[in-house]
This record gives sequence, C-alpha cells and structure tokens, in this order.
Amino acid sequence: MAGALATELPRGGFSFENCKRNLMLENQGFKAPKAYKTGTTICGVIFKDGVVLGADTRATEDTVVADKNCAKIHFMSSNIYCCGAGTAADTEMTTQMISSQLELHRLNTGRKPRVCTANRLLKQMLFRYHGYISAALVLGGVDSTGPHLYSVWPHGSTDKLPYVTMGSGSLAAMAVFEDRFKADMSRDEAVQLVRDAIAGGIFNDLGSGSNVDVCVITKDKTDYIRPYDQANLKGVRQGSYRYKQGTSSVLKTEVKKVEFDVIQTEVRPQAMDTD
Repeated sequence: MAGALATELPRGGFSFENCKRNLMLENQGFKAPKAYKTGTTICGVIFKDGVVLGADTRATEDTVVADKNCAKIHFMSSNIYCCGAGTAADTEMTTQMISSQLELHRLNTGRKPRVCTANRLLKQMLFRYHGYISAALVLGGVDSTGPHLYSVWPHGSTDKLPYVTMGSGSLAAMAVFEDRFKADMSRDEAVQLVRDAIAGGIFNDLGSGSNVDVCVITKDKTDYIRPYDQANLKGVRQGSYRYKQGTSSVLKTEVKKVEFDVIQTEVRPQAMDTD
C-alpha cells in the first residue's frame, strides 16, 4: 500500500510532456508563443599551442536587442569551453548540465576530462531530444592528446574541424577564416583572426553585435578575455537637441471641460511629527 502511494521522483533534464497537449491546442486554433532566439556569431580555430574561441555579445528577442553584453562562451571544464548559438536558455542549461557531468567524471577518475568526452555527452543529450533543444555549439579545449575543436548541431551531429563557425553570422565569419586561415598559427595570429571573424559577423548580421569575447585555451592555462574588443562603439552626438521655448509655433489650442460628479469626499488625518 505504501509503495502504491509513493510519488515518482521527477527526472532531471528537459521535459516535453506537454507536446501532445500543445499540438491539440494548435489544431483548435490556439497559437502558442514562439521561443526567442539569439542571433549569434560564434567561432573557433586551432593554432600551434591550443584553441581560440570567439563570440559576439548581442542577445535578441525577435527584432529587439535584449542584452548588449551577453556571455556566449560557457565554462565546461578548466581546459574546455563551449560557445553557444540558438535559444539562449537552451544553450545555457545544456552547457551547465554537461559541465556538471564533466566535473563528476573528473572527481571519479582524478584526471582532467578529454574534449572528446564532452563532445560525446553533448551529442548524446541533444540527439535524445531530436533537435527540439535549439543549441548549436562550438566546443574547444586542450587535453592530454592536444587541442581539439568540434561543432555540435542541435540534432546531435558533430564535426571535428581545424576552424568552425556557427550562428546567424557564421557565413561572414567563415569567409574570413577561408581567406586567412593557415596551419600552425601563433597565438597572436589566431586571436586576431578570431576577432576579425566575429567582427565580420557583427557588421554583416543584424542579430550579432556589440563586443567581441575571446577565450584562449592552452595546455598550461586558459585566458577568458571579456571583452576583448568593442566592435560597435557608441557614436558621439554631434549637435545639441535642446531648443528654446517658442521655437515651434502653436497653431491651435483647445481646452475641453470634463463634467464629473463628486460621489464622496474623505479627509484623512495625518499624524503630527513631534520629533
């Protein structure tokens, strides 16, 4: 009897229990609210000593800029970071959940997690939800086998590449990479290339903007530089927009009297201040 009354503990992760209900409501004419997506430019490149990741900082709600300084490079482990494009909440929660799994893996093994481990955890989780989690990721890090860079798509497929871009501004960023990428670049060359790729997305994509964030991961340390560069500086107002009273002539003035009845009048006594 006690076992029959025991409630089942909720499972962790995303829940899609209301999908059938929402589909039935849509068939009856109900329009469900749309999820807000972030227009984004994220990228990564492998250089001689490690990996450089880059991202812009504009978060959008449809046609409105919701946040001008959004952090899109997420911590996964001390040697692994991940850039996120897509729905902001999905990328944030997905990276946090996998980051906790990597920390448990590190505690159990006593070693830093490998990048391929983070890639496998991400792709298995996203494939489980068949693309309903809108998280397009660029995963990069350095482990005992060297630097690695992956692109992870929302439906779970992955690619291992020397340089990669994702997001709504990915085409402009990829054009910069294909023109200037070369093997065994120095740190400064790789950082400058990532900066220019993100700037290409910022200036050619309405959903990308504001600053450029850069994360440099090497075998010895990780440098998360935020912001690395301000691509869109606020313009300086050239003139004064204050005008004297009477500058614009008043062509017509009309005052209307509003008729009303006084129903009740109440005067509340106020306490006297004796201090």
